[in-house]
Amino acid sequence: MVSTLPPSPKASTLVQLVRWIFDPLGYMESSRQECGDTFQARIGRNYDQLTFIGDPKLIQELLSDDTNRFDVGKANHLLRILVGDYSLLLLDGDRHQRHRKLLMPPFHGERMKAYGQIMVDIAQSVSDRWQVGQPFEVRLEMQKIALQVILHAVFGLEEGDRAEALTRELSALLDSIGSPLSSTLLFFKFLQKDWGPWSPWGRLLRQQQRITEMLYAEIAERQAEGDRDRVDILSLLLAARDEAGEPMTQQEVRDELMTLLLAGHETTASALGWALYWIHRDPAVRDRLLAELASVAGTTDPMAIARLPYLTAVCQETLRLYPIAMIVSPRVTKEPYTLGPYQFQAETPLAPCIYLTHHREDLYPEPNRFRPERFLERQFSPYEYLPFGGSNRLCIGAAFAMFELKLVLATLLQRYDLKLTSDRDLRPTRRGVTAAPPSQLRMVVTQTRSPQASTEAVAVR
Repeated sequence: MVSTLPPSPKASTLVQLVRWIFDPLGYMESSRQECGDTFQARIGRNYDQLTFIGDPKLIQELLSDDTNRFDVGKANHLLRILVGDYSLLLLDGDRHQRHRKLLMPPFHGERMKAYGQIMVDIAQSVSDRWQVGQPFEVRLEMQKIALQVILHAVFGLEEGDRAEALTRELSALLDSIGSPLSSTLLFFKFLQKDWGPWSPWGRLLRQQQRITEMLYAEIAERQAEGDRDRVDILSLLLAARDEAGEPMTQQEVRDELMTLLLAGHETTASALGWALYWIHRDPAVRDRLLAELASVAGTTDPMAIARLPYLTAVCQETLRLYPIAMIVSPRVTKEPYTLGPYQFQAETPLAPCIYLTHHREDLYPEPNRFRPERFLERQFSPYEYLPFGGSNRLCIGAAFAMFELKLVLATLLQRYDLKLTSDRDLRPTRRGVTAAPPSQLRMVVTQTRSPQASTEAVAVR
């Protein structure tokens, strides 16, 4: 087959890779200007033919196709060191479907509702330490909230030595790839050398090993306890059986726990940070949101908050403007493949580009403006708006993340008047494989609201 490929940026592979690491948004924007909505990137070994797709029609064609025509797990190889071989992110075919079925129940229905009060309590506990007039780094504070939420949800862990140790190690692991420079560890193979505990890769390996030991200890202890009617995700995973009646192995449980712990809090923390940034950039947005939250003061139903239309639109617009994941996990063709006018050879990774799709002028007029009302005016298809991916790889924690985003925002906004410490425009910075708020995003409490008012506004008991 003769390939008819999308155009590719003219810059060299090294230049494209460096730009993709250090300025991913700028790289995507300039590549679209040069090549159009669909282009073939050259960003290093294994991704030298990675095709970015920013056309919803092509995205629909790709994500609606037979999933057996693609491998996806192999395209996520960069994450292996963090989540292990048996992570849902790295599996394909029947093994992927088996794990997905076992992992889905805790993130939906009544079980998810049970986490509502935990989310509110933790947001209150963390923000209790904020002081009027004392600035704080937004992403770090949101990470404290999101990490405690996921530790409660996954392990049922409350404050204590074990929770503190796991929090410390997980935070250190993420910080080891927490900047564009340190993220190069994931992209350059020659940097992945263990030269001892003081070398970057050696330190990452030892951090990961300490976390693994903690997880195996927790798994063994929980198995020894037996059935105590616990509803945390670890207990549910250990009790789960597939269609053949087989449980997950300890290695499988460990890898899925790592996936949930890392992906389940880091992405939400970044989304919370951006939401607070955008809300406080526009007084009209903030005032309208506060008025809506006041309308449910005193509710005892967490879903009443989750159903608020403007709060929902604010969260949706946050994830549209600066999506945490910039591309959908690439589909790697198993055989020659035709997509629209293009023909690809086997082993070509095809990646719907979330960021470029979310910034199409024809779909989102004034795409660089934060305007939640657009989500009240029309509905977007899952190929036009896809912050959590799509098809059979849709993020299993999407509903959980949106639920947490809404409840935490409601809690914080009803407790405090906040202000950005600077009016400068901020852009995302790379943090591992995601895009996160920069450390320059700082806020300060200007005044606290009455405890009674804040409690009534976010009560979910």
